Amino acid sequence: MREKITPDFIRRIPKSDLHLHLDGSLRIPTLIELAKAGGVKLPADNEEGLRKLVFKPTYANLGEYLHGFMYTCAVLQNPANLERVACELAEDNIAEGVRYIEVRFAPQLHTSADLSTPEVIRAVNRGLDRAAKAHNRSAEVKAGKDLPFHYGLICCAMRRFAKGFSPYYADLLRIMSHARAEEVYATASLELARTAAELIREERLPIVGFDLAGEEAGFPAEDHQSAYQYAHDHFIKKTVHAGEAYGPESIFQAITRCHANRIGHGTFLFAADMIRDPQIKDRARYVEDLANYIAGQRIGIEVCPTSNLQTTPSITSMADHPIKKMIDAGLSVSICTDNRLMSNTTVSRELQLVAEHVKLTRHQLRNLVVAGFKGSFFPGSHVEKRAFVDKVIARYETLEAELLKPLN
Repeated sequence: MREKITPDFIRRIPKSDLHLHLDGSLRIPTLIELAKAGGVKLPADNEEGLRKLVFKPTYANLGEYLHGFMYTCAVLQNPANLERVACELAEDNIAEGVRYIEVRFAPQLHTSADLSTPEVIRAVNRGLDRAAKAHNRSAEVKAGKDLPFHYGLICCAMRRFAKGFSPYYADLLRIMSHARAEEVYATASLELARTAAELIREERLPIVGFDLAGEEAGFPAEDHQSAYQYAHDHFIKKTVHAGEAYGPESIFQAITRCHANRIGHGTFLFAADMIRDPQIKDRARYVEDLANYIAGQRIGIEVCPTSNLQTTPSITSMADHPIKKMIDAGLSVSICTDNRLMSNTTVSRELQLVAEHVKLTRHQLRNLVVAGFKGSFFPGSHVEKRAFVDKVIARYETLEAELLKPLN
């Protein structure tokens, strides 16, 4: 008989979140307060109204899901707001037992006339650092009864953008008005990679990764190859949103053209019917080889179950989700939230959802949890990361013995 994995156990074990968007994870009361102070008009002035009109349990399509970002991004255009939201995000994670997060955001999206890309990154780091220090000074952590909290920053480039996205993007599009669109997008990505590398080198900011987000179909990752090569050359780890709205070829491109250490979502990894290249004759073999390569190279897959259910029409329930197939194929899978606000979720909720609907064994749950820490782009040295992972495993095993019945 399969041992029941209780919500209390999941809440108390140490957890990670490797795919966590800052602008998709605000507290609604904070959004309302910041919008009022900044003159941003919301569709409703209370949480109930916003849950009904914008941040819904279910969405009709991806466009409706993304609609909420116009409001969250509108209040994240000054350093004080960015710092506050980042601090609250870390606090919310700490409160539910998450002990490592990687917060991703597109700094160029949050620029203004008075706020540069580096200043955006610094503000987010200040907020996360404030929450981390408060937790790590606690008596429980100092006494060894709780784990410290660590975090990293992931800078996101955009596959495409328009003038209305931010002043930075508007200026770049104006300056490069005679260039092809993909050249403009690539220029922004390369500039972001250079900025990240400089802030790591000069200020030791914990920028641990480089990402590519936004509309996937029609805007291939290989257009941003120069930015990823620059990140690669400067020892910045790399993740790519891939296989979320396009097929296995997008994931292949992320790995071979962009040196991806991890894949964001990877939902259509096994969708052989989505392969478009006519030169690929044996589609089933292509998918099998790709999955085996990812598994063998320990390229992590950042899976966001609720978000996938809300934005992918072909996935109507967890029974349709490929996560079980990923686990069975030996892939290094970590469970993530994507956008805590848009999906009204937590890491604990995501793990419970997978545990119940995929019918995880205790061993499989342990593997998912540990994979999040092992697959992290930890900001310290490899030795420090190993030591932290060892502490996570020890804490997990202590709670397992305390809260769950022994396995026969």
